Amino acid sequence: MQWYTGNTLYDSLLIGGFVYVILILVGSFFGTAAYGGRFSGGKRNKGLKLHAKTGWVLMEIPGLIVFPIVFFMGSKSDQVVPLFFLAIWMIHYANRALITPLLMRVQPGSTSSFSFNVVIAGWITIFLHGYFNAAYISELGDQYTADWFNDPRFQIGIVIYLIGFILNIHSDSILRNLRSKNPSPDEPRYKIPYGGGFKFVTCPQYLGEILSFTGFAVMTWNLGAVFVLAMTMGNLIPRAYYTHRWFHKNFENYPKERKAVIPFIF
Repeated sequence: MQWYTGNTLYDSLLIGGFVYVILILVGSFFGTAAYGGRFSGGKRNKGLKLHAKTGWVLMEIPGLIVFPIVFFMGSKSDQVVPLFFLAIWMIHYANRALITPLLMRVQPGSTSSFSFNVVIAGWITIFLHGYFNAAYISELGDQYTADWFNDPRFQIGIVIYLIGFILNIHSDSILRNLRSKNPSPDEPRYKIPYGGGFKFVTCPQYLGEILSFTGFAVMTWNLGAVFVLAMTMGNLIPRAYYTHRWFHKNFENYPKERKAVIPFIF
């Protein structure tokens, strides 16, 4: 992977991005981001709160805007391999920013719990990795000729990506269907999920996201993708741990054999 591209802005921001990753990792020892009912912090967490759907869409929508803008500024934006990666990115973020949040089943009367501070932090991350990946793929990287489709890195990466993406979608579907389409106010807010990746871990949706970005980093073979993978792991692995601990605390019959996010390990 190429660390020094010769583009001063890109290289400087990339170094700053990895410093930001370290700060996120340090912060993870003191808690997790304030979104979702289990982690909203209640009255202790001050500041503007958004409805869950609004917060998710608002946080993730720059992923559908920043990448294509930067991408089409690149001199290689009309080539087949970069265009393939653009398609992968847009499908991924269409799912994250629109499909998944808009299909959420929110219990009537639920208080707004999505902290606007989380939206701001999400914007910083998405702007950075959208720029890093789009600029490298469509301008700075020199390996993305048509032969890249035959490279083992691309072939291994796309398989890992698809496994993660499918796991993510399937796990989100299981979680969504724990609630009825029109949940009543007295319906239990949280239930134990079963099936699919939940047989092995508490948060297979997080595992799916980590695998997706692992695959993307391998198949694009650039440090901008490693940055987003590191950010994803730094956010989701601690969050999976706190979720896992919460379920064990609140459900006596929670499956003991499940790990938090990595099957058989953690």
